[in-house]
Amino acid sequence: MTSLRQRMLEDMQVRQLSPRTQETYVETVARFARHFGRSPACLGPDEIRAYQVYLTNERRLAPSSLVVAVSALRFLYRVTLRKRWVFDDVVPVPKKPRSLPVVLSRDEVKQFLDAVKAANHHAILTTCYAAGLRISEAVHLTVSAIDSQRMVLRIAQGKGKKDRYVMLSPKLLEVLRAWWQVHRPRHWLFPGERPEKPISRKAVQLACKRAVRRAGLAKPVSPHALRHAFAVHLLEAGTDLRTIQLLLGHRSLQTTANYLRVATSKVCSTASPLDLLPQPVPEPAPHIA
Repeated sequence: MTSLRQRMLEDMQVRQLSPRTQETYVETVARFARHFGRSPACLGPDEIRAYQVYLTNERRLAPSSLVVAVSALRFLYRVTLRKRWVFDDVVPVPKKPRSLPVVLSRDEVKQFLDAVKAANHHAILTTCYAAGLRISEAVHLTVSAIDSQRMVLRIAQGKGKKDRYVMLSPKLLEVLRAWWQVHRPRHWLFPGERPEKPISRKAVQLACKRAVRRAGLAKPVSPHALRHAFAVHLLEAGTDLRTIQLLLGHRSLQTTANYLRVATSKVCSTASPLDLLPQPVPEPAPHIA
């Protein structure tokens, strides 16, 4: 391991970036260095610009992937190499298109969950929908996270290294109890092939793909799509945005407010101002003698 890579890793660890982010940033910087055949410490704004053009025009990376690459390079040069550049000019962040998520209806959620055959996959995907969890949060649930007295699930160290509580619905509690009574997990609620480790995200995502084919759904379904459905269905049922923000663990209320754009019962039930205009009083018909 080079001294630069070691220093960057230490900088990320001090700032408590997630292991996945650390791995992604290091690999991104390694690809950047291999592209030019030199250490990033010897490269500057011209090479960074050329690399962004390469990623955009030749590699044709998606905007989300470009944002990750830019974030990694910004971290390297701003934090580890301590460059005093105007980073908005040297390493500009590309715009991400604001696309609306595909949202499953309640019937589609039921159709999907009914098509999930394996008991562990059914339990964990039901949990993703019932509590609005990220897949990383669902796979790391422990048995002790279930609080049936207060009817909550404790999410330990979710995104942003934050703990939070989410709702534990009576139906979900039944599903989790049935799962526990048969398989008796000790620590991880959903253990993987090796009981000392939780089930992998890839295993759950693969189960999603299989269930979609069985259910014959035209819409794509992922664990995150179930989280979207959770938020939109709550919003359409009248739950206020602040409560949904807390349940989802969003840092900003604006992030939660984006669901207003796809909550059809909210959008379509709003009266048009045209319908609120006062109706003209009809003129009386002329009297004919």
